[in-house]
Amino acid sequence: MNSKRVVFLLLAVIVAGATAFLARAWLENERATLLAHAGGQRVVTAAPTLQVLVAKNPIRTGQIVKPDDMRWQAWPQGSLAQTYVIEGKRPLADFVGAVARGSIGAGEPIIEAKLVLAGSRGFMAAVLQPGTRAVSVPVTATSAVSGFIYAGDRVDVLLTHVLNSTDGQRSATETILRNARVIAMDQRVDFSPGDKPDVAKTATLELTPKQTEIVTLAVKMGDLSLVLRSLQDPDDEGRDPVMADSVPAEPGDSFTHDSQVSRLIKPLPTPAEPAKAVIVLRGAAQAKQDIDGSVPTDGKGESKTPRATTTTFTRTIQGMSQ
Repeated sequence: MNSKRVVFLLLAVIVAGATAFLARAWLENERATLLAHAGGQRVVTAAPTLQVLVAKNPIRTGQIVKPDDMRWQAWPQGSLAQTYVIEGKRPLADFVGAVARGSIGAGEPIIEAKLVLAGSRGFMAAVLQPGTRAVSVPVTATSAVSGFIYAGDRVDVLLTHVLNSTDGQRSATETILRNARVIAMDQRVDFSPGDKPDVAKTATLELTPKQTEIVTLAVKMGDLSLVLRSLQDPDDEGRDPVMADSVPAEPGDSFTHDSQVSRLIKPLPTPAEPAKAVIVLRGAAQAKQDIDGSVPTDGKGESKTPRATTTTFTRTIQGMSQ
């Protein structure tokens, strides 16, 4: 093979490769043009986003915000308001335990103006429901379930005190309040317990004005104990589940005397029944009259009551007054 043929073949290969390359580029360009005219997929550059704090669940007015009520959500920078809370600038923990000034819908950005942060001025007043009051009572490890009571729990309040009777001093415990809401332990109003139970010195309860009077007086009368209620109890509005349909939850409806705890203590004496009838004197006549106003007779219209003296009548009246 001579050199001319070799050069010719090389030129032919180069021309064929260049032609194929140009044809491929032309075909790809035409294909992109056809897809664009046919409404094919177009590559759109996504706008930059930031993580904004929003409500995960609807939050009502006066509700204490918990961690499960909030989440971070991607938000376009172009529609980002200056009042929005941005991840990295403020932690979510800053808003745990805050109280909502107004209702916040699910997915709505949470801004500080809509919350009363824990520890800020007016926070406790925002926590209280309309018509209720806040009152604090002293507690210990034994009277507050060893520190396992936290803000948001429901408790019964028991009073243990000494009674003066004819047999001397007697002890008793009674339930004075039921289903009371705990809004703070010491000055902690968050719902998240720490690594170990925290034994507080005071517990703040949300009560009605009358209940605050009862608790304030009970603190002076004896020792108070908080009894933790189950989260599975129905909302009985201050009534025991077993008595919700019959007995109202009033102070003194449930109590225990010391004689019911120990058989070595003599039970309290039963009070004597009052007299059920009186002797009525009308001149020389007399009649025995029951308390309800009826007069016993012998069937002939005559009273069956034997003759009584003025002394008997006086003693009977005195017995009734006792």
